[in-house]
Amino acid sequence: MRILLIEDEEKIAAAIPKLLRADGNAVDVAANGIMGEELAKTNDYDVIILDLMMPVQDGWVTCQHLRRDRVLTPILMLTALGDVSDTIKGFDIGADDYLVKPFHFGELMARLRGLARRKTDVRGAYIEQYGLRLDTNTHHAFRDGKEVMLTAKEFALLELFMTHSGKILSRETIAEYLWDMNFEPRSNVIESFVKFLRQKIDVQGSPKLIHTVRGAGYMFSDTEP
Repeated sequence: MRILLIEDEEKIAAAIPKLLRADGNAVDVAANGIMGEELAKTNDYDVIILDLMMPVQDGWVTCQHLRRDRVLTPILMLTALGDVSDTIKGFDIGADDYLVKPFHFGELMARLRGLARRKTDVRGAYIEQYGLRLDTNTHHAFRDGKEVMLTAKEFALLELFMTHSGKILSRETIAEYLWDMNFEPRSNVIESFVKFLRQKIDVQGSPKLIHTVRGAGYMFSDTEP
């Protein structure tokens, strides 16, 4: 997932991205509502985590502006305000979910995955193609019934390929989905992850599934493009 965190509290703005990136996600961080609004309108995010109590422009106004300007990215409001009236107000102005601080990171991830599935229209907890099966809740992967041990980023890359099966994904598209705005476009990190992923999912006697399309990018398919 590519996630935008709009949060002014420094400790939280450092801790949440660290945990999210360790789970294989790309995270951009904005320190106030105006900056977050700009990023949300410029980039394509799977989910926005929006703090309510911020200087310059609070989360209420930011959410209203995004919905007014037809930014439909799912919004998870993150706040210390736990009153039912605040929750109702958040839903009324366009938020999709609401999590009160303090919270368990596992609950945050479960809510983010649920919101991202709504946006990408991936139905259910499993993705299955060409003998590959992904459990998007547990991050377990299987090829021909045998478990494949993947890192968080490898799983995210494979999920991206499988949800865009038969389509060419350029390096730029992959970077946009899986890395944040600090990604160095001249690095060979994407090629390295594709190489490692191929080594893990390729099975002798079964078709190769990740193909290089020269000058264009990569394609996930059971036949050569």
